[in-house]
This record gives sequence, structure tokens and C-alpha cells, in this order.
Amino acid sequence: MTIFCDIVDYLLLNSSPPLIDVRSPLEFEKGHIPGATNIPLFTNEERAHVGTVYKQENPGKAYEIGLDYVTPKLDSIVSDARALKGQNQTLYVHCWRGGQRSQAFAKHLTDNGITSVKVIEGGYKKYRNHTIQNFQKDWKINILGGYTGSGKTHILKELETLGAQVIDLEGLANHKGSAFGTIKMSEQPTNEQFSNSLSHELRKLDPNRVIWIEDESIRIGQVQIPVEFFQKMKGSTTFFVDMEKELRSEILVSDYELDCDQELKEAVGRITRKLGGQNAKEAITQIDNGNYKSAALICLRYYDKLYKKGLDKKENELHRLDLLQIDHEVNARQILDLAEQVAG
Repeated sequence: MTIFCDIVDYLLLNSSPPLIDVRSPLEFEKGHIPGATNIPLFTNEERAHVGTVYKQENPGKAYEIGLDYVTPKLDSIVSDARALKGQNQTLYVHCWRGGQRSQAFAKHLTDNGITSVKVIEGGYKKYRNHTIQNFQKDWKINILGGYTGSGKTHILKELETLGAQVIDLEGLANHKGSAFGTIKMSEQPTNEQFSNSLSHELRKLDPNRVIWIEDESIRIGQVQIPVEFFQKMKGSTTFFVDMEKELRSEILVSDYELDCDQELKEAVGRITRKLGGQNAKEAITQIDNGNYKSAALICLRYYDKLYKKGLDKKENELHRLDLLQIDHEVNARQILDLAEQVAG
């Protein structure tokens, strides 16, 4: 007998018990529940074949073909599942809708001596619906703004250390939000997985407390902030940190300098039209000569204009703070003091 568990009940569990996603690797890569382990019943090709037979011929034949594909894997499935299940832990399983794949998987585990197995009712589809609903809540947000190179990501980390609630959107997106955004970053997640990760982070936070988020456009590289959540960001108070270009160029050099000359030059190439051909050529020359600060100062001419253009369009409440030094902890404390004054 299959024992079901609602996705909301699973997400409320503090122990983060093992969760198995039995969908194909391609389905899993497109989007999955953070923390889940993929133990697929079918490869991508096998799933496509079974699905085609199901639609074009009949479910009975599709079931037989599926069984032929799965049977040789049964021992390894049990072995992999047993390795995940800790002592006295319940093992949770899901597929797309909590249907045949996850129920058959769970039955096979229990038939082979793995006790306490539950199927996520409604599967990944229900999880996605829950995720979308999460963005519609009345989150309290403070936006940390500032020109490129102000150390905003570093400041966010210090704010978190000081006890503030923080979400690092660029960290979740694996992108720093500019033409230079992919340097020293791993591959970006799919748009769906980015939203899953964002929702996962939100669930960890207290909705009655403010969340600090860096000022971003709706797109961060190839992923997009969910529209409902981005609208809340747009309407939130912005705390804009202002820092001299000289200091900002030093932060940029620290963030980007090591072993990435080719990537830096390729990034300059991507903004040549807006930076200007001569400026781009000079920036690349400075990189070749190891004068990274000079190159950064040239690129800031473009990014400062771009950010100012967006800043001038902001309609939400905005408070400025001059930062006079590169000390991210001190700067974070100053921002918290200003936010406290604004809150009254």
C-alpha cells in the first residue's frame, strides 16, 4: 500500500530527510526540488520511447516496454536508495505527478526490505505550483543598490554575518549580472531551477523580517527573476551606496584579476559598441599589460552611465550613503544603521 505525503508537509520537515527524484536526467536537470537525488527509472531516450508508445499505440504496451527497461536496474536502484536512507529515516520518492513511476519505485523498495517509504503526492508538478505561490507572499524587502564595483555582494555577506536576512540572487544564478558575470562562476542553472532555488531560500526566512537583496534587473545572465517577486523588489526601499571610482576599481581588480585575462578581454569585447571602440581597445591593452585597475576605470565609464540611467527611472523610496573605505563589515554596519533610522 502506497503511503503519500503532501509536498508542504515534506518542506516543513526540519530534518531534510532523503528525497529521491525518479524522473529522467533531462527532467531533473531542467528543474528539481533542491536537495533531491536523481535515481531515474528511465534514461532520457528510454523515457521518450515509452512516452511515444503510450501516446501512439497503447498504455499496456508502453508498460511492458518500461518494465523491460527497468528490470535490469532493479538491484542497483535498491542499492542506491539504501545508501541514501539513514537509520530510522523515512525515504521520500517523487516523479512528475506522484503517479506510476514513483509508486512503482516505492513499492519495489518496500518489497526489498526498505521500510518507511513515502511518495510525494502530486509529485514535482505540485511542488512547482507551491513554488510559484511562494513568490506571491508579502515579502518585506530592502534593496542594496550602488554603482558597479561598490562591493555589494561582499556587503550582503557581511549583513548576513551581522544577523540580517539576505538572499544572494547572483549566487543563486551563478552570474555577477554584467558582461563580466560568468567569470569565475560555474554554469548557470535553468530558469526553472533558479526559481526553485530562490523559493527554497525564501522558505528558510522569517516573512515578518526584512530581506536584503542586491539591486538587479529582471534578468541575471540567462535566468530571469520571477515576475511576481521582481515586482516586489521594484516597489521596495533602495539603500544606495556611493563610492569613488578609485575604490571601486580596486574592488573589481580584487574580484576579477587572477588568471582570467582572456575572459576579461572577451567581456570587454561584448560591450565594445556601448563602451566605444577606442575605449575598448585601450581597456584590452591595459589588461594585456597587467594594468587591471586602469582597465576597470575605463569600463566603469559605461557601467556608471548604465546604472545611473536605471537609477533615474526608479520610483521607489531611495536613501544614499557615502562609503569612504573598502571595509565591507564597516560598510554593512553603516547600512544597517541607516536602515534603522529610516524605519524609525
